[in-house]
Amino acid sequence: MASIAKIARRTFLIGSAAVVGGVAFGAYYVSRPAPNPLQPGDGEAALNPFVLIDQNGITLFAPRAEMGQGVKTSWAALIAEELDVELDQVRVLHGPAAKAYYNSAFMADALPGKGYDSGTFKHSIGEALGHLGKVLNLHGTGGSTSMKDGYKRMRQAGATARETLKQAAADRLGVNRSQFSTANGAVIAPDGTQIPYTELAMDAAKLDPVEADLRPRHEWRLIGKSQPRVDMAEKSTGTAEFGIDVRLPGIKFAALRMNPRQGGGMAGFDAAAAAAMPGVEKVIDMGTGVAVVASNTWLAMQAVDAIEVNWQDAPYPPETDQIFARIASAFEDAPNSVLRDDGDADQLPAGATELTADYQVPYLAHATMEPMNATALLEDGRLTVWCGNQMPTFTQSKCAAEAGLDAEQVDIRTTYLGGGFGRRVEFDYAVFATRIAKDMPGVPVQLTWSREEDMRHDMYRPGAMARMRGAVKDGTAVLMDGKVAAASPTEQAMKRLADFTPAGPDKVHVEGFFNSPYAIPNYRMAGHISDLQIPVGFWRSVGNSFNAFFVESFMDEMAHAAGTDPLEFRLDLARREWAPAAGVLEAVREMSGWAGKTPDGVGRGVALCYSFGTPVAEVIEVAEEDGSIRIAKAWIACDMGRVIDPEIVKAQMFGGMAYGLSAACFGEITFADGAAEQGNFPDYDALRMHTMPETEVQVLETQAHMGGAGEPGTPPAAPALANALFDLTGKRARRLPLMHEFDLLV
Repeated sequence: MASIAKIARRTFLIGSAAVVGGVAFGAYYVSRPAPNPLQPGDGEAALNPFVLIDQNGITLFAPRAEMGQGVKTSWAALIAEELDVELDQVRVLHGPAAKAYYNSAFMADALPGKGYDSGTFKHSIGEALGHLGKVLNLHGTGGSTSMKDGYKRMRQAGATARETLKQAAADRLGVNRSQFSTANGAVIAPDGTQIPYTELAMDAAKLDPVEADLRPRHEWRLIGKSQPRVDMAEKSTGTAEFGIDVRLPGIKFAALRMNPRQGGGMAGFDAAAAAAMPGVEKVIDMGTGVAVVASNTWLAMQAVDAIEVNWQDAPYPPETDQIFARIASAFEDAPNSVLRDDGDADQLPAGATELTADYQVPYLAHATMEPMNATALLEDGRLTVWCGNQMPTFTQSKCAAEAGLDAEQVDIRTTYLGGGFGRRVEFDYAVFATRIAKDMPGVPVQLTWSREEDMRHDMYRPGAMARMRGAVKDGTAVLMDGKVAAASPTEQAMKRLADFTPAGPDKVHVEGFFNSPYAIPNYRMAGHISDLQIPVGFWRSVGNSFNAFFVESFMDEMAHAAGTDPLEFRLDLARREWAPAAGVLEAVREMSGWAGKTPDGVGRGVALCYSFGTPVAEVIEVAEEDGSIRIAKAWIACDMGRVIDPEIVKAQMFGGMAYGLSAACFGEITFADGAAEQGNFPDYDALRMHTMPETEVQVLETQAHMGGAGEPGTPPAAPALANALFDLTGKRARRLPLMHEFDLLV
């Protein structure tokens, strides 16, 4: 079978634009098919960049990173559905870094508008705009886009492969292709003769791919039904290869220490003690830090800690209070965006009751269970890098620049990710491994960050503040006027990834802030970008992660000021704005048996957030237990529009909520003398199995367009919990994490 190592240096164009993304858009350079990155070996046929067939069967090259979200299973189901094979007949590998694997859904999400207001025409513009991802080389996983990207493309790839195989059989037997059918990995001739795909593959490879219609929904066997996870056996038996598992002949192991004051330099170091330790092979000056190469990872970590380093100061205020004072100062500047300005937010409606509130949330680490790591080998003018990553082409180009090579001389082998959450969109860990490999030519070196190095050198979720003003009248909201201040993850990440600073309003900065699906007549929401050099990046659900807390906490305060049940208050506003948002609120009301009242010792809260194309409502129930407060139960409802695998969606909603609850309860990065104070899980706790609430998830499919699943479960978690704590204690939480104000069960 062709391996990922066999990336074509000379490539050929596949014959159908449908295989690589559907309808053409714009100039030929944009709409033409991308080169096929797969170079078949003897007896192999790469029918398109996604499907390869050899004597052993069918391989899907799924270019979206598997980080626990089930993308390998869902993409395999899409291919198998159209190719007429069972899921266990499809092997799934991650595709190489290649233009053909661009993410067609990235660009669509950048279109202006609230998202839920996209009609058919605007949605089609987004699909067409998605082809620019090919021009920009956007081969990546993130933004809850994998299914939106793959839903048509993978089915088209499978259908095209199926019809091309049928054409090969038709040419062999001299019978019209329309008389053939397919089943269970074989083409069936009119007389019932079955010819396995594996026998037809080489003949099919000589043909121009045949464009094919997609099967109607009533013929689906796999899509919409839960399937066994294709990664289940590997992960259950410990045979799945994560980046940290890579082992190569002659491999050496490295650890590093970088300036804990991020952005600061290094004045000098003394490595004498480390260099004298048995098993230490090399100490490397990394520019703003040091690395040690040794015979094993533990020794390398011990040695690098023995190095005395003179660190320079950070380029940002050194203490947490000073940092948040700088964030607050952004409110005094003109806003970067006012993406919603309905009615007249300056004028208080006659007879309305006005209220205000200020909120604050901390910086957060991604805290992936597998710390950052990469293995690099520089040999004979070629660089190979093994790592879990979310952006293979960007990782490829950055490692190439570090090694002084062209991108075509760099192979990126994407392994399983032991957590991504946006952290592995970045490339620093792979570049550092490449930097070490330059000092060790011909030797594979695995760089593994310690937990402390990982947590203190994150690209954090930014700390953020909000100033909210609203008004209620006759039991409903009549005004909402909000301002949010935070650094921009998009601005910083794009500068790191592409040396490009986006212009204009930053939509990601205010997502979940300006586009809450509520019909409030006077509705203005502004975003203020703070100027801070603390590294920030994409953290699961990005701007929604803090904006949902601000909006939904304030919505709860307005509901109580209006004397209206908090769920009914939201439901009335959502019904007048967008039916799917009302639908998920109705679903959690029914699931939880919401009655508006709770018994003594029990509190309930609700929150709604529309993010990544999916409205999600959550109800959280808390209960007093032996002097502490337990998060006892949770109900989640989401509307996906179209569901590929219901159980995978449920798992993503559950996991997203758990991630959000962990951050809400315990997550914070604080700073002292310019360095992050938290370094490991005792300092940065999470919910444990015994503290997870009993959870029920309902998946709806009423909205017109497919939504994402990986991130939308996170944003409502914090406000739903904070609102439940208010219901229980009467104490309103306006700052996170909640552990500082409530005795939560740990």
